Amino acid sequence: MFVLSGQTMSTGWSVPGFLFSCLLLLGSNSAFGATAQALGYTPAYAPGFSHFNYVNPAAPKGGSINLGVVGGFDSLNPFVLKGQAAAGLTDLMFETLMEGSLDEPFSQYGLLAEDVELAADHRSVSYRLNPQARFYDGSTVTAEDVKFSFDLLREHGHPQYRFYWSDIERAVVLDERQVRFDFAKVNPELHMIVGQIPIFAQHWVDERDFTRMALDEPVTSGPYQIEKYELGKYITFVRNKDYWARDLNVRRGLFNFDRVTFKFYRDFTVALEAFKAGEFDFNAEYNSKTWARDYIGSKFRDGRILKAELEHHNNAGIQGFAFNLRRSLFQDIRVRRALSLALDFEWSNRQLFYNQYRRCDSYFSNSELAAHGVPTEDELALLEPFRAQLPAELFERPWSPPSTDAPDGLRSNLRKAKNLLHEAGWDYRDNALRNAAGEVFHFDILLVQKGFERIVAPYARNLAKLGITVSYRTVDSALYQRRMDTYDFDMVVAAFGQSQSPGNELISMLHSSSADQEGARNLMGIKNPVVDALVEQVIYAQDRKALVTATRALDRVLLWGEYIVPQWYIGTHRIAWWNRFAWPQQLPLYYNATSWMLSTWWLQED
Repeated sequence: MFVLSGQTMSTGWSVPGFLFSCLLLLGSNSAFGATAQALGYTPAYAPGFSHFNYVNPAAPKGGSINLGVVGGFDSLNPFVLKGQAAAGLTDLMFETLMEGSLDEPFSQYGLLAEDVELAADHRSVSYRLNPQARFYDGSTVTAEDVKFSFDLLREHGHPQYRFYWSDIERAVVLDERQVRFDFAKVNPELHMIVGQIPIFAQHWVDERDFTRMALDEPVTSGPYQIEKYELGKYITFVRNKDYWARDLNVRRGLFNFDRVTFKFYRDFTVALEAFKAGEFDFNAEYNSKTWARDYIGSKFRDGRILKAELEHHNNAGIQGFAFNLRRSLFQDIRVRRALSLALDFEWSNRQLFYNQYRRCDSYFSNSELAAHGVPTEDELALLEPFRAQLPAELFERPWSPPSTDAPDGLRSNLRKAKNLLHEAGWDYRDNALRNAAGEVFHFDILLVQKGFERIVAPYARNLAKLGITVSYRTVDSALYQRRMDTYDFDMVVAAFGQSQSPGNELISMLHSSSADQEGARNLMGIKNPVVDALVEQVIYAQDRKALVTATRALDRVLLWGEYIVPQWYIGTHRIAWWNRFAWPQQLPLYYNATSWMLSTWWLQED
């Protein structure tokens, strides 16, 4: 048994922390070799641990659970750009070489692999597979499967894999159970990234075109397999009674339901009514008004449905109205700053959100990575070479989102916005804001949640006071995803989750190399050489202090770049469930509500 510690990819909810090293904690002597170099936090679990602290190792197996999903699906392949994959595939079916825990900054423990060795020069990492590892069809998981999975995803999978794995040079099969990954350069997080590669059977694909494999059931090693489905309506997973890892310490007490069904609904209102009618069992709520006003009634009063707000320690990242800089309208930073001044967060929080939210003030909100105050001496060492390319204010004062609290107010902010627009060549005449060519200032906001229209409406009204015309519309999830992948929008509501140890994933999110790559996460189309340089400083930071310094410097450049109109975040998970389930007493620190529930809860026997 072993554990690796290091940086981790941001997954949208992410697990904060930075453990820069390879800690190999073996349960017995190994001919494969082991070294230990603790440069960060000590892992929470010692060799020979029996189970994670946030699970019930004696949880009974059995029963069924139904979950609701808004949208649809037309694919069983979650790894390609084409199509919309069904919910649950990656959580329930696919496994990785290592498994992370949710109650510590970031560590990995052996899952498909039973042993590992990081080379002394950090230019490669080798794994030995658990001899018990099996796919659900009974075939053995081999080193060839590992290499095949990596090669296929990097060459034919979603473009994000190429960005994230860009420093992994090759996978080399050493024998049936041993595989080595060679690195193109020394990168402190690569040995952790390798541990996250999803593994599947080579014979699932064979010679077929992977990009067109939509309805071929994946052959995987995870605890569940597909039992039945109807495209766009439901998919049911059944627990594999012969699951190879059911007694492994990283799986003990996890995945307790015999069947898991995801039901698909056309919008959030319909889904909520279906939940309250008993069509599915658990719901995580992301709408503040709905949470405050709609989770009431006799079923809540008599305890048939329970609800709770559970604290988490996740890095909040940033959410906001993202500008598409591929549109000429938004390429002037003064225009972007003016549009940011028109958002009245304080009013929205009072009138729309029941004071449930806090304002995003960083791309790493709610974490020590957020930049506050003026740049430190260490940050200045990174920023000074780029002084001529950065606004002078960055060096003189901290960035902060516009506020309508006293002494300023919305009227004052709109006056500032009007002046900025005038400087940028936009003036009000003939009943609209126009540039010198007479073109009207107009743009669209693309939405996927109908409920967000009530949030956009007051923002659009404020912009109308400046003479700006804003249109907004809600589209179905499939069209929305396609337009996001191809950057076919003016402005969109975007959320960028972060971990406490950001790394290679920032390339897909912020680097110039991803701005024109279809399917990347660089929604704004940022092409800034200073951002590029600082992203690389983050990726190749050699210790925690250097990582924090580089991330804060990057945060300042991004904030002063005005690439997004920052919105809000919340430090709790709002959940409701039908009262027939039990869950462990101890909560993990860093978790996604639905994934945590699905993996650790169980059906009450009574």
